[in-house]
Order: sequence, then structure tokens, then C-alpha cells
Amino acid sequence: MIYDTIKKLIFFLFCLSVSHQVLALSPLSRDKIEWKNSLCLPAVDNEPNIGVAGAFSGFIGNTLVIAGGANFPEAMPWEGGTKEWWNTIYYIDAKDSSATWKIAEEVLPNSRAYGVSVELPGGLLCIGGCDSIQCYKDVFLIRKKNRQIELSLSWPALPVPLANATGALLNNCIYVAGGQISMKEQAATGHFYKLDLSDLKKGWQELATWPGEPRGYAVSAVQSDGFDKCFYLFSGRNYQADGTVKVLTDGFVYNPRMKSWKKLDRQFPVMAGTALPTGINHILLFGGVPQLIPGSVDHPGFDNTVRLYHTITNTLVEREISPYILPVTTSIAKKDNAFYITSGEVKPGIRTPEIVQGEIIPFEKKLGFLNIAVIGIYFALLAWIGYYFSKRQKNTEDYFKGGGRLPWWAVGLSIFGTSLSAITFMSIPAKAYASDWSYMLVNVGILMVVPVILYLFIPFYRKLNVTTAYEYLELRFNSLIRVICSLAFILFQVGRMGIVMYLPAIALNVITGFDIFLCIGLMGVLSLIYTMIGGIEAVVWTDALQVVILLGGAILVVIVAVFNIPEGFSGIVREAAVDNKFSLGSFDFNLKQSTLWTVLIATFFTNLTTYGTDQTMVQRYMTTGTEKQARKSVLTNAVLTIPATLLFFFVGTVLYVYYKHNPLELSITVSDGDAILPWYIYSELPQGVVGLLISGILAAAMSTLSSSMNSAATAYVTDIHSKINHHKVDLKVAKIATMLLGAAGILFAYLMATWDINSLWDEFNKILGIILGSLGGLFLLGMITRRANATGALCGIIGSIMVQLTMIHFETVHLLLYTTTGFVSCFVIGYLVSCLFPGDRKNIDHLTIYKVLSK
Repeated sequence: MIYDTIKKLIFFLFCLSVSHQVLALSPLSRDKIEWKNSLCLPAVDNEPNIGVAGAFSGFIGNTLVIAGGANFPEAMPWEGGTKEWWNTIYYIDAKDSSATWKIAEEVLPNSRAYGVSVELPGGLLCIGGCDSIQCYKDVFLIRKKNRQIELSLSWPALPVPLANATGALLNNCIYVAGGQISMKEQAATGHFYKLDLSDLKKGWQELATWPGEPRGYAVSAVQSDGFDKCFYLFSGRNYQADGTVKVLTDGFVYNPRMKSWKKLDRQFPVMAGTALPTGINHILLFGGVPQLIPGSVDHPGFDNTVRLYHTITNTLVEREISPYILPVTTSIAKKDNAFYITSGEVKPGIRTPEIVQGEIIPFEKKLGFLNIAVIGIYFALLAWIGYYFSKRQKNTEDYFKGGGRLPWWAVGLSIFGTSLSAITFMSIPAKAYASDWSYMLVNVGILMVVPVILYLFIPFYRKLNVTTAYEYLELRFNSLIRVICSLAFILFQVGRMGIVMYLPAIALNVITGFDIFLCIGLMGVLSLIYTMIGGIEAVVWTDALQVVILLGGAILVVIVAVFNIPEGFSGIVREAAVDNKFSLGSFDFNLKQSTLWTVLIATFFTNLTTYGTDQTMVQRYMTTGTEKQARKSVLTNAVLTIPATLLFFFVGTVLYVYYKHNPLELSITVSDGDAILPWYIYSELPQGVVGLLISGILAAAMSTLSSSMNSAATAYVTDIHSKINHHKVDLKVAKIATMLLGAAGILFAYLMATWDINSLWDEFNKILGIILGSLGGLFLLGMITRRANATGALCGIIGSIMVQLTMIHFETVHLLLYTTTGFVSCFVIGYLVSCLFPGDRKNIDHLTIYKVLSK
């Protein structure tokens, strides 16, 4: 029996996991920084370059530009030397190892230093600065045209002159903070300005300042706080009333969406240093001046400590010591994995011509034989399941409905597995890790709709004995409505297959080094094979197996992490509660934000649409022997959803606490937010177990994938092919449809791998979501009203799409509510139009709840 075989395999994999718990994971090669200082500013007038401080610097394409700056060419300040200011522009192709420095014919508008540099797509924007007499408020762009450097001066000037400020680019806006406005008196400012690059006519706007002292020589960076990209402000210095300098070590974060500041409860001794955002939530802080020591020949030099700040866990640690003194009063520029600290000051008054370079080398990606063997065994089992059930397929009834012989508990696991994709397996822990539990109710919303599914939809479909949900739409309205809705479902499933394969492939590529196309191919082709040859029975049984592995893997992650956190489980709960990680969101009734009420409303309509009208679910209701068993399968899914949701959210919370205690264990090169769980699995768990859980990630994807393939094929064969070819559809056509639609999903995933995944998938999902959001309303319209007709149904679909487009354009509600607005608008518009244009009445009572459920 297949059931006995699966039990034996699960026991084998469990034994494998336990046996390797006693083995230490082979030492993992962490990210590292390779340092060098071989690049130096060129000689000027045959004299060695001594370097400059306060220069504007950054990349224009592959060209590194260093412009302006100041130094002491004759003698040091304690020897009576005079500071000299420069307008020279140096540039070099940093990607060409044989390139040499060039000095541009163009020069700055005047000699200056200590301004703000911001890299833009069109060049290097230079903001403010000063010379020995005054501070400047003009803004200009250094750009490269026809291999020559030129200036663009037509930029909005600052409201006031500023030098020794700090700034960064965030969401197409430039933010500038602090600085000083005059060279005649030493006084720092608390100015905070924004320039919207999409509307330069507005000029610079002054925003609310941070809740702390004014400052100059501060350090800033842009990074995500887990919710939004934010502007981080660190350290700096202020001037006391008696003229003495006070070094500041506080830090603040500004959220543009919330338009508010928050103080960070850490000390950042990085005044005048440099900062570099890296990975998903890290900021590297280089050097700085923790305390002022008067300049002299005996000065030890500024700090060479590299600190690492993590925005989510709010941890600050010393990562390493640079082999070189890290210059201050300079800028840092990044290209690919390399960064360049451009000249600067290494001791008071002493500059360096050297460009301190660092290349961030990602961790070494090795799976090892044992992990690969486990993954291979798992894939072989899935292929065998497909082969086993292929021998039981006699007709399309077997292929699409499993002959009605599947046990209710396996169908329940399959329903649960279908909704639990690899995106869920990775993104729910990632969401809880980065933020809180505010989205938890989205998953547990199934409880709100269980009575409707059990006592309305399941008996309805079972008594009508439909193969697809869209068969009902033809019976109730007409064939056009059926074909439109079925096509929308098929297109959505092809797109869903693409994203379900592509996003896990990204994460696995980041962690294991597997080629993205290889990951897509493995998941897609194997799912296609066992789905095509094994039909719905193979899908259901593989789903059941995959659910066991997924839940077991999540439990294993929690157990291992708990044993590596001080005070164990109680410590995790206490620390997470203090950091508000269990928050369910705001209780404000604001439908534009993801408040508790927004989530509750959205989850009701989303789950009602998914479990009531989605063919992947409806098909499973028809695979059990009786209606009672179908109800049991839905209850099984509902019962599993609650603890599973709690489990996956808790996994994210556990990872948050773990990495708060072990911040150096996080990779600074992983750039995919959903990769936090795969990273933990890969870096912290033993050999064999890693392979098992990577199989689990693949399993989560393949569970959803196989369901999409089979359900899309069912919809095509039953709803569309049968209209083209009126002969009885045979098993061969069903398998060909599965193969072609599965191949389309794989090709779409390959195509997405070459596109801008974020924008394209968002737009694709938004457009199809507009169409599918109305399906729930359409089904309910047909089921519970006698007046609804085909004209009203078609107008309901069209009207719903128009309402959705309006909602999206004006951002009337939060995106979670798009299904709700689609559902309600389709129902209301469809009903009203049906009342206005009743048409020819026909007897449809047998297609409404009033007759179907009374049988």
C-alpha cells in the first residue's frame, strides 16, 4: 500500500535527521571583506598627491569620481599650516584593472569641500559644501558625456548654505540632515530637508527634525527596518555654549511613510565616519571619531573598527578590525560587491591619497554529498508515487476526481498543502521575523468561512456533481460566463506556477548556489511528471507527504533554535513580547492601512473566494466518496491551519530572537528577504537535516505547483476543450493538457528570471486579481438570488473590474481589500443590472440554494 510506503519513508527520514543531530555541521565559510589600498590619487604637477578630505565622490556608471576637497599641503595645522581648498575633478574606470586616473578639464564652480554626495542614474549630485570663508547652498550634477566630465548647474539650491551635512537617496527623494550654515561661527544645525526628484519645481522642503541635538559630521544610510525603507542618522558633533565640541553617539531613524522619527537605543561612536547599507537589513559603519584627541605627530590615528548594525534586531556589534586606518570626513562609494572609501583624513590634519577598498566576499555555498543524497531520495519517491498511480488511471473520472476513492484525511492534508506554498513556508517566517504578527489573521480566516463552505458550497457542488466550479456558471448563466471565468483561472494558475517556482529558486540560489534555472527545472519538471502521469491521486498523496515534511521541518527549526537561545522557550516569548513582536496590528478602523479590522474583513472575503470558488479547492471536494468525507477534509484543513499558522509565525519570531543574540551569524550578502529561514537552515542545522528541509522548501512549491497544473488542466479540458470538441474527452487529452499548461508555467518562471520580478509580478498579479476578485461575488450571486441573469453576471464582472481599477488608481483602500471590493461590487452590480434588465425568465430554482440544498 502507498500509505505504508510513505510511513516507512517518513520514519527513515526521521532516523536520518536524528542520527545527524549528533554530528557537528562542517564549518561554514562566512562572508568576509578582502581589503586592499593599491589605488591612490594621481600626482599633481609632478608632485605626489597627499590626498584630500571632504571631497565629493561616487560612481557614474563604472567611473569613480573624486572632486574638490581640502588639505594642508605646506605644513600641519599644529605647525601653523594653512588649509587649501580644491576644485579638481579626478576620475577612473574602477572596473578596468589597467585604467589610470584622469584629471578632468572641467572643474567645480569654485574650490570647496565638505558637501554631500548622492549618486543618481544621471551622475553624481553635489550638495552645498564650504571653503575657508563661507558655506554654499548651490547644487550641481557631475555627469559623464562622450567620455568627458561636465557639470549641470540647473538644480534647486538649498534653502540655506550647508556644510558638513549628511544625506542619502530614498524612494526617489534626496534627504539632507544637519551640518553648519556659516564658517564665521561654529554652530551645528538641526535642519532636515527633502528634494523630490520627480517634482524639482517644488524645490527643497524642510521636514520635522530628529528628537535630539543639532549636529554636523553625522553619518547616514538608507535601509529597510522590516516594514519600510528608512533614513538612518548616526552620531555627529555639536558645539557647546563655551565653544567646546561635544561628540554625539546617538542614532535616529526616519520613516518617510509615517513621516516620523524614532530614537535608536544604541550608541554609535562613528562621528565623521562612513556608512554602507548591505544585504537586506544591515548597515556597515566604518571607523569614525569616538573622541576628540588634539592633532600632533603622536596621534594614534582614527578608528579602524568596522561595526555592523542590524535594523530589525537593533543590534550593533564590532564585526572586524580593518588592516588600514579608516579615513574620516570622506565618502564611501559602492560598485557591485566592492566599496571604496575615497581618500580622507587618517589623523587630524593628515590626509591619505590611498583609496581604501574592500570587497565583500559571499559565504561559500556547499551542500555536500549527504544533503544532495537526501534531496535525490525525496525526488525519487515523488516520481515513484506518480508512476504508482498512473496504473490506476482508466478514464478522466479517475484522472480528475480520483474515482472518488481518496480518504478524507489525505484530501484534507492536500487542501492544506495546496494553500501552503514555498512562498508561505519562507515568507511567513520572514514577515514575522522582520515585523510582527499583524498578518496572522489572514491565514486563520478560514475559521470564519468554514460554516459557509461546509453547508453551502460543498453540498452545492456535490449535489450538482460538477467536475469544475465553472460548470455551474454555465448552468446558471451561460457558456460565455463559464469560458471567461475558466480562462481567467487558467491564466492565473500559469502565473501562479511561475512565481511559485521562481521565488523559492531565488532563495535556494542565494543559500546553496544552485542555478536559478536548475531549481526551476527541478521543481517544474518533476511536478509535471508525477502530476501528468498520476493525476489527482498522485497530487493528493504527494501533498500529504509534503505537508508532513514541512510541518516537521518547522518544528525542528524551533527545537534547534530554542536550545541555542538563553533561557530557551520562556526567554524567546519574554524577549519577543518586550519588542512587541506578537502585535496583531493597530485597532484603528483605517481601511487604508493593514489594521486589525482591514485584515479581518479582507481575510473573510479572500478565504470565501478561495475555498468557495477556486478550482484547486473545489476539485478536492469531489475526490472523496461522500459529502460527509468532503466536509471532514475541509475541517482537517481548518484544524491544521491554526497551529500551522502559529507555528510558522513563531518560527519567524524565534529567528528574530536567535539573531538578536547572534547578530554575526547573519549574512550581510543575502539580498532576498524571504531567505532568512533557508539561511538559518543552511548555516545552523546538521548535514542531512539541511537536505531534508531544502526538500521541504521544494516540496512546498511542488505541492502548490502540482495542484495548479492539475486544476488548470481540469478547467481547460472540461470548460474549454469540450466546447471545441464535442466528443467525450479521453485520458490522453487530459494528460496532454496537463503537460502543456505545466510547461507554460515553467517557461513563465524562466521568463520571470530575466525580468524585473517585483514590478512585473505585482502588475501581473494585480490585473488577474482584479478579475478573480469578482468570482466569489459571481458565484454567490448565482447561488442565493433568483433574479440574477447572464446580462447581470457579465455586467457584474465588467463593473467589478472598473471599480477595482478605480480603487487601485486612487489608493482608496489597502491592497488586502481588493478581493473584498471585487466580491462586493460584482455581487451588487450584477444584482442591480439583473433587476433592471430581467430578460426572459427561466426556471433556475434547481440551481440556487433554495432547491439544491433542500433536496
